[in-house]
Amino acid sequence: MTRATTWIFLFLPLMWQNLEPAGGERHSLTYIYTALSKPVGLPGIHDFTAMGLMDSRMIDYYDSDNQKKVPKQDWMKEKLPSDYWEKGTQSRQSKQQWFSVNIGILMERMRQKSNETDVHVLQWMHGCEGDLQEDGTLKFIRGMDMYSYDGDNFLAFDDTNSVWVAPTPEALLTKRKWDGVDVLKEYTKGYLENECMDWLTKFMTYGQKQLREASPPQVHLFAKNSKVKTNIILTCLATGFYPKDITLRIKRNGRVLYEDDGLTSSGVRPNQDNTYQRRDSVEILRTDKSTYTCEVIHKASGVNVERGWVRAPQVVVTPLINNTSASSTASGGSNSSAASVTSEEEVTPLNPVKKASEESLHSGDTGVSGVSANNTSASSTASGGSNSSAASVTSEEEDSLLNPVKKASEESLHSGDTGVSGVSGEA
Repeated sequence: MTRATTWIFLFLPLMWQNLEPAGGERHSLTYIYTALSKPVGLPGIHDFTAMGLMDSRMIDYYDSDNQKKVPKQDWMKEKLPSDYWEKGTQSRQSKQQWFSVNIGILMERMRQKSNETDVHVLQWMHGCEGDLQEDGTLKFIRGMDMYSYDGDNFLAFDDTNSVWVAPTPEALLTKRKWDGVDVLKEYTKGYLENECMDWLTKFMTYGQKQLREASPPQVHLFAKNSKVKTNIILTCLATGFYPKDITLRIKRNGRVLYEDDGLTSSGVRPNQDNTYQRRDSVEILRTDKSTYTCEVIHKASGVNVERGWVRAPQVVVTPLINNTSASSTASGGSNSSAASVTSEEEVTPLNPVKKASEESLHSGDTGVSGVSANNTSASSTASGGSNSSAASVTSEEEDSLLNPVKKASEESLHSGDTGVSGVSGEA
């Protein structure tokens, strides 16, 4: 498999990381774009994809093969008119064009040849997150607008200080150009803090029935063999729950275990069915006689359980010698004796999920890619007006990613999935 697949969903496990809910119910709207420098010839992997996610659930999707923005939730299809999807399709087609130009620009900047075997990947993610207040409104917590190239952070918007941050020397040219465009910075900040939050609120209203339907976790506590023969790995798995806020604790004799005790955690990760899973593990001695339990609390579904770990009995098969085998041995015949049996199954006889389901990653879409938005376009979108066609594709001199507003945005910011992308043609 080519290098492309390593980076295609790079952003997904990083979305809103290290942001545990601080009391309120937290919700997010995120859009992710992914473009490849060349086709990879693998099923399900497209030259360009764009996806929208609300609370990590995919709500819409677009790819370069079908070239049509489509709903991925029933309530999106029911609540949003046909012109929403038509304008969304136009917007994403222009972004696809923008990405195609800019990935070429970045390859030249990185001195990468177009005829080389490696596949290069340009990604852009933007979105917002808010806390649900007692009066039912959403309070803005933070916004995110960032680009990645070949798996490395390339450029990110500092919403607090309204500046672009370049973590690599190759991104400095883009940073200087974009920092010099005040309208771009103002638009990006306004989109993250206001327009994105408005769309999140609207989508939450449309999908409120789904958001209210909580799924309880299935809880399993099991052990498996470690690479160290004297040890086993004890794992607590909670899976199939929604929403994603959950508390999971492994305890030894009633005391909660932490990283200092050798505990490792996968964190909360998505399943393929729009639910979530989390698994925590600790390596212990086989001879450990302590009492181990796993506590899981999922407030949304009312689950509060504590499961105890029951050790597997050790089975030893003793060799049996009957008269026939004894006489056979005495006369020089062979004697078969059974060796002791200790398989992984014996370590985990109570494990209903010996092979736990592996987490799947989704992807998402939209935002300020390709930048350039004028007031007319923004207001037209907000009011449901028409969306202009794809942004123009400019030359390397125009350096699209690097000059997002050389040409005023020709696409409107509708459908939550907008940002400033697809605006001019430069990186």
